[in-house]
Parts: sequence; structure tokens; C-alpha cells
Amino acid sequence: MRLSLAALACATALTPALVTAQEQAAQTALTYGVRPAYLVSRMTDGPLKDRLRSCLANTPERSKFSIGHRGAPLMFPEHTAESNRAAAAMGAGILECDVTFTADKELVCRHAQNDLHTTTNILVTDLADTCVTPFTPANGDTPASAECRTSELTLAQFRTLSPKMDAADKTAATPEAYQGGTAAFRTELFTHGATLMTHAESIALFDALGADFTPELKAPSVEMPFDGFTQADYAQKMIDEYKAAGIDPARVWPQSFNLDDIRYWIENEPDFGRQAVYLDDRYEASDEDEGLIDPMDATTFKPTMAELKAMGVNYIAPPMWMLVTLDDAGRIVPSVYATEARGAGLELITWTLERSGPLHTGGGWYFQSIKDATDNDGVTFELLHVLAQDVGVKGVFSDWPATTTFYANCMGL
Repeated sequence: MRLSLAALACATALTPALVTAQEQAAQTALTYGVRPAYLVSRMTDGPLKDRLRSCLANTPERSKFSIGHRGAPLMFPEHTAESNRAAAAMGAGILECDVTFTADKELVCRHAQNDLHTTTNILVTDLADTCVTPFTPANGDTPASAECRTSELTLAQFRTLSPKMDAADKTAATPEAYQGGTAAFRTELFTHGATLMTHAESIALFDALGADFTPELKAPSVEMPFDGFTQADYAQKMIDEYKAAGIDPARVWPQSFNLDDIRYWIENEPDFGRQAVYLDDRYEASDEDEGLIDPMDATTFKPTMAELKAMGVNYIAPPMWMLVTLDDAGRIVPSVYATEARGAGLELITWTLERSGPLHTGGGWYFQSIKDATDNDGVTFELLHVLAQDVGVKGVFSDWPATTTFYANCMGL
């Protein structure tokens, strides 16, 4: 594959020379690689398999249906320049920066404000002293632990860290050993020299790669306001960085699990708010505004889908398992949640394909509602087909976007 895997000399801002190189790279031929063909080969024989097999020789084209989830973290360290270049080379039409902030209130791309101990080498650097929970070795049945936050570092300090695959060896006796733990179905081949990014740098890179943007405003681990920085300031700052870069709001899908963030954008930045994506975690989270829901029981939906639409919400994004169930014949079909959302006029996006590893044992958390029908890797495309054709999702996040790009190209999405 013609992926740019060369490491940057150091974790500095994206230079004009790098952006120019990426502008050229955006014109490079895209690639599916070998994985889509492998997944097709594992499918049960039938019309869908025949249709997909007929597309294996197609020329890849970029598709907004294919969303790079933190880049391409099946094999690349998440939220790095290299991970996103890989996703773009696989035809992802939209790329994601999960947004959090540093001690000096600079926005950076990390899945959580408190994940540095598993996504970087901080524990084996002098900055380990900044961790809010120091490394504690495993002891009997008690796993090794640590917690390190971006909010304890200045941006300059953050830049000195080296990203790695998101993992930890919970049996570790030393910080060095804790750096391991990468799942067997992933790899560390593309880790060395990977590059951390600020949110502003991600905007420049994604734009140069020819992709659109779906930044997620991550819930802070610190109490807000943080040194005078309010939640509204935080939500506004994320949008302001697109405005400063001259990005058309129509190319941006801002996301949050916090419905108040979505409503803030709708009310204060309507050009961006009309494509704001409410990430739905009501399967596990409950507060005074949102109750726990059962995706097969519409009476548990609080707010209802109609109420969300009336608030100005146009996009909602639950995990894949909430959108599907099995009928009496064991076929994958839309859930009540899916039909209610579409009936209320909400557009659907979902997450996350290619995050579960081999599917022969049921697919784990993301496949929980269809685990009885999940016994081989070919179910990846069977689920994707139902999500696209029967549920009607607008896009699917994937840890390996070649899979979603290939499907979208084959089906004309």
C-alpha cells in the first residue's frame, strides 16, 4: 500500500512543507489492501457475497460513508498523523479528532483526557511525575494501574511524548512492562516515530488529505470550570479552530455524548450545529436529562426521538448493536431504536466496525445484539449491509476504513 509511514523528526507543529506533501498525497491512488477480499472470502455464499466479490477489482474512491475512527487504529496508533494518513489512503471521506485540552487550555487529539498512560510512553519519561495516579505494579489479583492526564501537561510537554498502540499490560511489575498489552489481532509495526497532533494540526492535515471532519468534544476528567475555562468556552474553542482555518461548516460534523454541548452548538453556532452529532450512550449513562434506554422499547427513550428532533438535533449516533437485532429466523434486522429514529427524521451514524477482532466467538460488545448470528468474520459485511440498506445509516466509523470504503464503493454510497 502506498501509505506514508515515515516518522516525523519530532513532535512539532505541522509545517507548511508537510501540508504541501499531504496535498500531493491526497491525489495518490487509494487502496483497499487485502482485508476486504479476506472478509468477502469468509462470507456465507449468497447474493451479497456475489455482489461484493464482483467489486474486488474496482478502483477505490473516497466516500463520506467511510469514517476513520481515530484514524486507522486497527494497526496504527490512534489519533496520530500516520493513523489518519492511512485512513485517508483507504478512502475515508471523514476523519476524527477526539478533542481534549492541556493545562494551558490548548486543544489536542486524544480519545480521553486521562488516557496518556495507555496511549503514550509518559510512564517511562520524566513526565511520569505529573500522573494523577502514579504507576502501581500488579499485586496478586490486583492489576497494575496508573492515570495520566493531558490537563496536567502544557502543550510543549505533551509534544515530547511518543504515541503508542492503546494498550497496557495489567500484569506488569514495572512501567516499562506496562507499555505492552497490545491485542494479538492488532500490531505494533507502525508505532515507531508516530506523531501526536493538536486539534488545529488535525484540521490542516485532514483538509490537505481531502477529507472532511468529525471532531468529538470529549468529557473532561477535571472539574469544570478549569482555571476559568467553562464547558461553553471549551465547546466554542473547538468550533473557533475551524472558523480560524476557513473550513466550510458543511464539512464539519461536531460530536459529543453531552446533549448540552449539542444544544450549545445548535443555539450559538447554528451553521455547525445543524450537523452536530449526538453520540448516544443512554445504554449506560443516566442523569437528570437522559434516562437509561432499551433499544427495543421505545417507551424507555428519554428524550424521545421526536423530542430530540424538536431540539434541533439532526444526527444521532449510537453503537452498532443498538441499531440491529435478530428476528425469529435469526436474520439481522433493524431495532426499534433504528425505526423510531428514522421515523422522527433523525439521520443515523454508528460506531465502530473493525474494533472487535476475529468474530468467530460472537464479536463482543459491538455485536452483542446479534451475537447468536456472529460466528465468522464475514458477518462484518452482513451487518454493514443491514446498517446501510435497512437501517439507512449515513456513515459508519471503522478502525480500518478500507472495509467501509470498499462496501460503499460497491453499493454506490
